[in-house]
Formats: sequence, structure tokens, C-alpha cells
Amino acid sequence: MIPLRTLLQKLIFAGFLGLLLSNTPAFAQFSSILGSDKTVAQQRDEILKKNQEILNRLYKTEPSAKSAIESAVAYATFSNFGMKILIAGGGSGSGVVISKNGVKPIYMKMAEVQAGVGLGVKSFQNIFVFQTQAALNSFINSGWTFGGQTTVAAKYDQDGAAYAGAVVAAPGLLMYQLTDSGLAAEITGKGTKYYKDSDLN
Repeated sequence: MIPLRTLLQKLIFAGFLGLLLSNTPAFAQFSSILGSDKTVAQQRDEILKKNQEILNRLYKTEPSAKSAIESAVAYATFSNFGMKILIAGGGSGSGVVISKNGVKPIYMKMAEVQAGVGLGVKSFQNIFVFQTQAALNSFINSGWTFGGQTTVAAKYDQDGAAYAGAVVAAPGLLMYQLTDSGLAAEITGKGTKYYKDSDLN
């Protein structure tokens, strides 16, 4: 039999966690990711709408990002929900790749595995800028895993083009990350996998 004190502690923790999650925008986003009875068309429209919202926010936060995206082969936006409870955590999300050559949007998913001790909820948006066709093809066709945590350079500069807040995530691939407080000072993405959404493509 579970001691009364232990039972009360569990109930209090469960209530606190439920209150914490239910009052966050991230939880609303997580709820929409999980279990949606929406049609494929509705899910696509929702992702495309979110894509535009992310772009607008990025351009407002870091104006130089617009030039980076306009001169790129393609770009992608992802919206993520993450949660950590005590010793483990994870996250999931969805996104879309938009090419400049008129190819229809490619819908993708992301999955994240975290480790460490803590309790918290985080949400963020990742924006990828593909500078080469090879980087784009690799991302779409082979999937891509972000294996570490990288400090964002104050300025990314190549061939005279300076893009503040961007980090080189792979050859030919720039990355921005937005959090609730703005452009991330440190890119978070350890153990994150990006891959095609077989249901939406």
C-alpha cells in the first residue's frame, strides 16, 4: 500500500504539472500535433500558415535573414514542442520545405530526444536556409540529424554576405532558431532528427 504522504505528493505533483502544461502556448501546440482528426489538406494548410508566421517573426527579429532566404535555393521552417520531466525528455514537431524552383512544398517531421535532470516545457521554431542544391537534396532525401549543441556566431559571413544570428549547421546549410524571447543565443537541437512526413506528401 502506498503511504498517504507519498500518495499526496504524487497527486500534488500531477496537479502542478497539469496546471503548468495546460496554461502554456506550447501545450496547445503539442495538443494540435498529437492527435489531430483534421484532413490532410487541413494539416497542410495549418503548416503553411505557421510557416508564414515564423518567417514574419524571423524577419522582424533579424532583418538580414530575409536576404539570406531570398538568395537561397530553398528554406524550411519547423515548429517544435519540447518537454522535460525529471531525468528524460523529448519533443516533436512539423515543418515544410519551400523550394525556389516551383516544386510543391515538402512536408516534414522532427523528433527530439533529450537527457538530463529537470522539469520544464519549451517551444521553439527552427529555420533552415539551403544555400546549395546538394544540401537541400541531402536534407530531404536522406533526412538529417542535428547531433550537438552549437553556439551561434555573432555574424555568419561568406562571400561578402553577412547574416547575424545564423549558424552553419552543415555544408551549404544555415540555421536560425527562435524562442519565446527572440533569436536564440545558443542553438538547441541535440539528438534532433528531421525526415519526410509520409502522411502529408
